[in-house]
Amino acid sequence: MAAVIFNRAPILKKQTGIIGIAFVRVHNYSTEDKAYNLSQLKRGTGGRSSFSGIVATVFGASGFVGRYVCNRLGKIGSQIIVPYRGDPFDVRYLKVAGDLGQVLFTHFNLKDEESIEKAMKYSNVVINLIGRDYETKQYKFNDVHVAGAARLAKIAKRVGVERFIHFSALNASHDLKPVILKKPSGFYRSKIEGEEAVLKEFPAATIFRPADIYGQEDRFLRYYSQSWRRQFGAIPLWKRGMATIKQPVYVGDVAAAVIAALKDPDSAGKIYQAVGPKKYYLHDIVDYLFKVMRKADPKRGYAIYDMRLDPIFQLKVTLTNLVSPSFPIANLHWDKVEIEYTSDYVERGVPTLEDLGIKVSALENHAPWQLKPFTYGLYHGHAADEPYPQPPPPKAIA
Repeated sequence: MAAVIFNRAPILKKQTGIIGIAFVRVHNYSTEDKAYNLSQLKRGTGGRSSFSGIVATVFGASGFVGRYVCNRLGKIGSQIIVPYRGDPFDVRYLKVAGDLGQVLFTHFNLKDEESIEKAMKYSNVVINLIGRDYETKQYKFNDVHVAGAARLAKIAKRVGVERFIHFSALNASHDLKPVILKKPSGFYRSKIEGEEAVLKEFPAATIFRPADIYGQEDRFLRYYSQSWRRQFGAIPLWKRGMATIKQPVYVGDVAAAVIAALKDPDSAGKIYQAVGPKKYYLHDIVDYLFKVMRKADPKRGYAIYDMRLDPIFQLKVTLTNLVSPSFPIANLHWDKVEIEYTSDYVERGVPTLEDLGIKVSALENHAPWQLKPFTYGLYHGHAADEPYPQPPPPKAIA
């Protein structure tokens, strides 16, 4: 009889008449009472099947920006924890963002501290992408952008999270003046209060202030492509959009900036303005988008006119809010309209994405591809692989 001893767990083995006893090592990995620090296990060459040392809990991962951030994290070999509050099938597509077993899911409630702590107790990075464009009965702007954000920051600090990244909004300010409504946007007011609450709980937090973000399934390009936003083919804009300046940013650049911030220790405690490289009048952006979609035909009723002269459209916004308060049709509601006509203000002295080494893309580099599903007669008279002429890009403001 021969015995080979490794460790624990005896296993009887019979081979060609010889009986041996083998002791096989039992590996006890992360458990509730003894958890390994995965950030110390960094290995690999940096690809999706490596491990970057980042264990990130991404709140709001199922949202528009969240799926891009998760993909970027998975691309460098990070472990991603995705808290969700709905059906697990709503977030299952995020499994392919990382390598096998590197994307984990846990149910949580923004008002339940125990579920929040469970979601981030093993992480060294927490990213807060939770936000609302409109209020519901259970979640007001303050509940999500202020109290909820402060709760995440407080718990992250308590459990020893190293980096906390929070998303605010460009134009978030206490001194913001209203454009259409009698008071400034509740969205913007809650965002600036949320910044202050986060920094109070987690002073080393990194904050991003994005302008309008566009990309796949966004709420900027697709907002104007919705038929409910139009009036019989025409587009009502406040002062025809010539009094509003926008500086939209591509979602891929924003996601890349998050990864760059995580790799840069000097970004801790800083605020970054996420804006595109060019400024445009809203009128020129909308006109360009409709030309790309081949719907800028005056014979079909296309025109851009002053919204102040159309009480029917104003009534339409009010009725949309009354009929569908929990989920506004085409995201059309008064707070959104107020945000729509608030000009983007880039504060001097506050870093932008370029300070993180990101080369930001212009709107015209991505809009034709993003709007392909909404393009009228896309292949009419053209082969599927034949390029069709594009309109000139919107005129940038110097």
